[in-house]
Amino acid sequence: MRKILVWDWPVRIGHALMAGGFIIAWLTQESERLSLIHAMAGSAVLATAVLRLAWGVIGSPTARFSAFVRGPRAVGAYLLSLLQPAPQHYTGHNPAGGWAILLLLGLGILTAASGWAVYNDVGGHSLEELHEGLASTMLSVVVIHVGGVILSSWLHRENLLAAMVHGRKLGAPEEEIPSAHRLAGLLLLVLACLASVWLSR
Repeated sequence: MRKILVWDWPVRIGHALMAGGFIIAWLTQESERLSLIHAMAGSAVLATAVLRLAWGVIGSPTARFSAFVRGPRAVGAYLLSLLQPAPQHYTGHNPAGGWAILLLLGLGILTAASGWAVYNDVGGHSLEELHEGLASTMLSVVVIHVGGVILSSWLHRENLLAAMVHGRKLGAPEEEIPSAHRLAGLLLLVLACLASVWLSR
């Protein structure tokens, strides 16, 4: 086991855009003066989540959903292992984290899409309430996800937040991804920024 490259640029940049966009959107939700910033942040989340779905099919081995989305039995076994002295270790996303990612991507798309409709005066008050409910649900998943990251970092004795910045984690040499896909990551960043401006016009 040694430090190997696990997370490519699209995964790391997408993670930063989703987190940053959600935080900005949440902090500006009540301000009429900052409604444009709120819409731009939500649009960035929407574009990033859609692009991450595509990357989950065609991206690096550790970025693909087929690598980390597992059934309830695997999730339960992983969670039970956290109670043991040597919990199960995954080089990529663990089974519980995999489902958190799916939830966050799905909620990100639904929350941002409903917010875009509200921003453009479509759907009325009922859609606005749905948008707020989805945002609150997403916040709850974010809190659980962050708690899981902190707990896993402590139990596995590795800084998972830092790993999402520099892309490296403990793993076997043969598990290292072949490329960081810098160009794809920069393309994701540009497309998300363009979508943020275009969708919030």
